[in-house]
Amino acid sequence: MKRLAKFSIAAMMLAAVVPAPAAQLSTDARGAIPHDVQQLVVIDYKAMQNSTAAVNLRNRVEPPELKQFDEALSKFTLKPVPASAKQSASPGEPIDQYVDELAFALFRPTPSSDALQSVGIAQGQFPTEDILASFKAQKIKPTMVRTNSLYPMSKTGMVLCFVDPSTMVFGSKESVTKALDARDGMTQSMLTNGSMMEAMQSVDSSSLWSILDNKGTQTMMKQLLGEAGSVTDFDSVKQRLEASWYSMDFTHGVRFQLTIATGDSFAAATISSLMSAAVMLRKMTGSDTEKQALSETSIDSNSGKLEVHFAASDTEFSALLQSPLFQTMVH
Repeated sequence: MKRLAKFSIAAMMLAAVVPAPAAQLSTDARGAIPHDVQQLVVIDYKAMQNSTAAVNLRNRVEPPELKQFDEALSKFTLKPVPASAKQSASPGEPIDQYVDELAFALFRPTPSSDALQSVGIAQGQFPTEDILASFKAQKIKPTMVRTNSLYPMSKTGMVLCFVDPSTMVFGSKESVTKALDARDGMTQSMLTNGSMMEAMQSVDSSSLWSILDNKGTQTMMKQLLGEAGSVTDFDSVKQRLEASWYSMDFTHGVRFQLTIATGDSFAAATISSLMSAAVMLRKMTGSDTEKQALSETSIDSNSGKLEVHFAASDTEFSALLQSPLFQTMVH
């Protein structure tokens, strides 16, 4: 989870090099995410694949858990099928070229569980008939979970399942089964998680966004605060962190907004003070580039919510990526 929290911070920066289309999830995709989701990260995958800068930056910030999903998609190809079979896709085409949005969900399999599982969800216009024909030609038989067909993804150890022609769920067999249990109504899905659904409404029109529950928010805040997070004040309010979400805008330079819901004004004000202290500490020891970036960061609290805004020009942002501050956040 620590690695994924670091990715949350770096993902805010990653969005700066991605074009502007929104990355929204369909109802089927949301329904395949288990109820107790700790973090959900959604990206405009096609825009990222078409940007060299985005790919290079993603390679620097992606933790192993997410990189495994990404590589599994890029290595999964359609094999030749018999000439008599319908085939609109070229043999050997990587399936990731059909992906428009890609989501990663980190969830607890049961409400009381401390363990975490992860599942990937890809949206796009998939040539499902060609894919199934390819499986049949290779004599690959699915494992059935009720009426759902789970197919192995080559040698990755992962499986995939099309819950509809435009939505694919993939990951370990155990995590995909949990996702299908939620989608089929055997267990609760994220659709019944009011706080996470509410958080999503604020950000899902962005090209890269993430939402975190209370535990995910605590981990992320600990990372953001650094030394300031070790003080007693943080321990006294961390349990009041309810959820958080961030989104990105880069119409004019680079801007992002991180919102943290605390539920009461006192907790929001306390966290605001701690973050301000963390910024001051970094300003005292940071490089000129970092000091400039931190000067463009505003921290405010209002009605039980803490809001962090950052703004920089494209040139300033490019310099920031090379700074020790950025390296600290992603390693």
